[in-house]
Amino acid sequence: MKALFYTEFGTPDVLKFGHLPDPILRPADVLITVSATALNRLDIVQRNGWFTLPGFSLPHVAGMDLAGTVVDVGAGVSHVKTGDRVVADPSLHAVGGDSQFTGLGERYGELGVIGATHAGGYGELCAVSADHVHPIPDAMDFATAAVFPTAWMTTHHALFRVGELRSGETLLMHGATSALTLAATQMAVAAGARVLVTAASEEKCAIARGLGAAATTTNRESDITSWVMQQTDGKGVDIVLDHVGPALWEASLFALAPRGRLVSCGNTTGDSANIPSLGFLFQRGIQIKGSDAYFSTDFASVWALYCDGIEHGRFSPQIQETFAIEHGAQAHQILETGEATGRLVMQHMS
Repeated sequence: MKALFYTEFGTPDVLKFGHLPDPILRPADVLITVSATALNRLDIVQRNGWFTLPGFSLPHVAGMDLAGTVVDVGAGVSHVKTGDRVVADPSLHAVGGDSQFTGLGERYGELGVIGATHAGGYGELCAVSADHVHPIPDAMDFATAAVFPTAWMTTHHALFRVGELRSGETLLMHGATSALTLAATQMAVAAGARVLVTAASEEKCAIARGLGAAATTTNRESDITSWVMQQTDGKGVDIVLDHVGPALWEASLFALAPRGRLVSCGNTTGDSANIPSLGFLFQRGIQIKGSDAYFSTDFASVWALYCDGIEHGRFSPQIQETFAIEHGAQAHQILETGEATGRLVMQHMS
């Protein structure tokens, strides 16, 4: 098969487009001809060698989020057939049957992930456990489906399972055009929350407002905590969904209302953050929650919850640009430099 892959860590230039062996199937697996794969921050981090998930190895075919057409099924597969248009759940949690991915689903250990620890959507063919593929509506294009899995599942888990966001609450997020914030803004607004968003530029703030954010500000110049207090009449926000980390950690903590929750689901700006005031923490009952990996057993219900809205325009995939897979290095460069204002998708053209 043709694939975009790398054999060493480095800049986008290490990405090579060439031939690799076709994937093999176990009885409980299916083979997908990949039509579209969406980029994620982890693609950049692992390619640079800054961080790799346990189980990662070189050479690597990235691409956690993929959609395409089933072209072969294992001998034990009956509920999926060739010709089905599907989106794949990349997490290998709860893989069943005689699959090559069975036993790799430890959520608090070495959790396997298609496109992160195993070959993913940067290849024109991808093997996936049959119980981890889900049908795409006939009217939905592959690129739209491909941006869903990691961002929308991670966000839904962080907001609702971990953060317990409720209608009428106020939510603060940073990085308006990151994949997680793009999804979370729409989810939270639909759930009846008031959403405040900060971003690096007014252009990115405008995108958040277009998705329903009640107020935005640039986080390069504003005093975030003071701004939040102005927006909430001095109360603070009920919840912060933070995937940025130390750069805005202190401002996020002090922006919380009494009994407020900070849900951490990322560390884009570093892996070490301080609690500036233990008194503030315990006197106001502040909660800091780590958002663990989502449950693959939730995928079908969450996909069903948002799929119709995505298909009919109530939710937006926010795709900025698509690239031929051969030009994947260009897409990596845009994501890495922070120039992206929406999701970047690569397509296999053959």
